[in-house]
Amino acid sequence: MANTEKILAKPLDTAVLTFSDSNTLSFAAAVDPLRAANRRAGRTLFQWRFVTPTDAPATLTSGVEVHGTALSQIDSCDLLVIVAGFNLEAHATPALLATLRRLAPRAGQVLAIDGASWLLARAGLLNGHRATTHWEDLESFAARFDGVETLAHRFVQSGKFATAGAAMSGLDMMLRLIEERFGARLAQEVAGAFLHDPSLPADLPQNPASRQSLARHHPAVARALALMQANVETPLGIAALATAVSLSPRVLELRFKAALGQSPKATYLALRLSEAHRLALDTSLPVQDIALATGFASQASFARAFRAAHGNSVRSLRGRPQ
Repeated sequence: MANTEKILAKPLDTAVLTFSDSNTLSFAAAVDPLRAANRRAGRTLFQWRFVTPTDAPATLTSGVEVHGTALSQIDSCDLLVIVAGFNLEAHATPALLATLRRLAPRAGQVLAIDGASWLLARAGLLNGHRATTHWEDLESFAARFDGVETLAHRFVQSGKFATAGAAMSGLDMMLRLIEERFGARLAQEVAGAFLHDPSLPADLPQNPASRQSLARHHPAVARALALMQANVETPLGIAALATAVSLSPRVLELRFKAALGQSPKATYLALRLSEAHRLALDTSLPVQDIALATGFASQASFARAFRAAHGNSVRSLRGRPQ
């Protein structure tokens, strides 16, 4: 996964499988970053085709119709991007699930946005993997699919599968894909074209509140997050953070649980490991230097934390073929 913006011999063959009852913004989050990446790069990096479960077009929640090739006619692809929303059980026909099981091994990478992770799980493709789904369905997803390690993260990468909980986290997942394939600079240019800031780590819990809403309703948490982001190399202690925002450590803990669903300590670690992931992909820094730059005094403890968060060592991440 390189920071070299590797030039491919041919564009990535991308199949965008779209289901009726999908959110229009989720569909746009899947497709428009590919278009913007091509435009910003000045060459065709992604070549996509729309795919629907049958010959019939998919009708989005806005009434927009997406016409495409029937899924049964797709034999393979470099990227399979799946967008689904409501009425998932109705969409999960035996024929659909069988076709997903046939196609997934022939796809280089599979990305699922919103309810699409439910369909992958129904097909048995996420067993043994970590995954997420829309925040409204997390509890039922975890109860239904006990072979999947369900996480409340904004988006999750696990092997060849990546799952995102909603439209905006789906956009961030697609930006991460662009970063991993073609480098951080292009991903930043694409995000900039949308006036979008993708700086929140993937493994922060899903929360329906925006960053602006967080600042309005949980100002102390927003201030503490800003301090965390400004002090990655030399992390502040939780007591020092609490003092800086005029709270006790116990009250800060309660505020974070209410706002983000996890502790300040877990949030801080997620921010640091997100920066470590960026440094692993976007620089050639030695692992020891990445560990120090993200506040780890021990390379061994950094290696354990990085693997737990990202499913790979820094070396494996950098060496993964594109």
